[in-house]
Amino acid sequence: MTKVKDAGPFERVLTLMIGSDAIEAGKRSAAKRLAGDVKIKGFRPGKAPMKVVESAVGADTLRREAIDDALPPVLTEAIEEAELAPAVMPRLKDIRDSDDGVEVDVLVTLWPTLKKLPKYRGRKIELSAPEVDDAAVDDQIERMRDQFADLEDVDRDALDNDFVIVDVTTSKDGEEFAAGSATDMLFEVGAGMFLEGMDDALRGKAAGQIEQFSTTLPESFGEDGGAEVSVRVLIKQVKAKRLPELTDEWVDDMTEFETVAEMREELAEQLIRIRREGLRTDFERILLQELIEDLSLELPEALAEAEMDSVFHRFAHRLETQGVEFDQYLALTGQNQETFLTDIRSQADLNLKTRVLLEAVAESEEVTVEDSEMNEMVEQLATASEMEVSDYKKALTEGGQENALSGDILRRKAVDRLLELAVPVDGAGDEMDLSPEEGTEEGAEEGAEEGTEDTDDAEPTPEAPADEVDGDGEGERSGGVDNSDMNPDLAETKQDRPTDDGQQPAEVDE
Repeated sequence: MTKVKDAGPFERVLTLMIGSDAIEAGKRSAAKRLAGDVKIKGFRPGKAPMKVVESAVGADTLRREAIDDALPPVLTEAIEEAELAPAVMPRLKDIRDSDDGVEVDVLVTLWPTLKKLPKYRGRKIELSAPEVDDAAVDDQIERMRDQFADLEDVDRDALDNDFVIVDVTTSKDGEEFAAGSATDMLFEVGAGMFLEGMDDALRGKAAGQIEQFSTTLPESFGEDGGAEVSVRVLIKQVKAKRLPELTDEWVDDMTEFETVAEMREELAEQLIRIRREGLRTDFERILLQELIEDLSLELPEALAEAEMDSVFHRFAHRLETQGVEFDQYLALTGQNQETFLTDIRSQADLNLKTRVLLEAVAESEEVTVEDSEMNEMVEQLATASEMEVSDYKKALTEGGQENALSGDILRRKAVDRLLELAVPVDGAGDEMDLSPEEGTEEGAEEGAEEGTEDTDDAEPTPEAPADEVDGDGEGERSGGVDNSDMNPDLAETKQDRPTDDGQQPAEVDE
């Protein structure tokens, strides 16, 4: 008889009985497996009798292995009987001998649900108005003029933003060194490019002067990176930028506009559109942040640890693709492992709370994912991956990622629904119109392709590192068990989103 006891808001402890017959059957299967793994004198692999194997590995070891073999089917049956949907792999907590076998305590962690959603209908989110002043337009025009600037020789010392033509000769241990040497090189003073120390050597110097300094070649020089060299620089010419005069004639010749006034008006409108785009991003970010802060939700420890593991492995994979060792990353960012793990935990909590929130909103607002939306997203992802749609669908199915993709789309649609129901306002409390300009495209398709929320793939702060479709699919009613608390060598974590267990939608705080 299985006993179920509450161990937390979303945790249950199942107490199971594994009978003597099941343990004996487990011993036979365990002995057969161990006989193939352990070299036993006088027997071929897998052929030693159970008693011989027990003598070789020890009675306690064989019994422990027998319980491990006997537990999964018993646990599966118990979970189904209790109508539970584990969110992560169940954890073995305790084993006790009994007259008829052993009693086992297993911790089952459930996916968190909300009893009450924070208010989101009509929720006001204050944003800064997307105003553009003349100075912002002037700055854009100056950038355009700078792009069309000519260089002219000047008879004076070089200043920042000037260009110089130089011959650079590097030497190492008194011998000329090819790396870093250049002839007739055009160099912008003050740009911080090429070799460290070049700007200081050239600033305030005139044509005909020769400057010398020592430096270390940057890593971008490949195998020569890090070499200590002496540098000799001959300044051959100093050139200053000559910006074109801002006239209607120049505007007509060099741009799509006819007059300066027309160009200024269009630039101002473009800047407003860009800032409106930024405000829509801010609106979503601040809204989600406020709703998550208002959540009353205690996350189960096992679920948080599983998400931490997922965040870390995604981040480590990103570092690996960039050729960066984890210890290097810590050194570069000035973090220690304790700080890093604290950030990982914060990121994991944010990920989980965001998912729980959006799934509750989707349920409350009756948001669903249509087959046509799934097909469209699969086509987009296949195109981005340069794969045939049929091949991508097959890979998605074989990888068990269909539910994860559907979850991404669902949560993106939930975000869009939240944005429809919340109200952006300016500092005076007046409602702002953040709808996309006519002719622009924005919405669920774009958001779903990029992922539901940035939190899933974000790196631990403060150096914020997210990925292919994440393991957010339907949870397994599995008899597998994480017995890492009992045997660290058998630790295994699996985080899946559980199936609907018939719980009622969260109440909405109006």
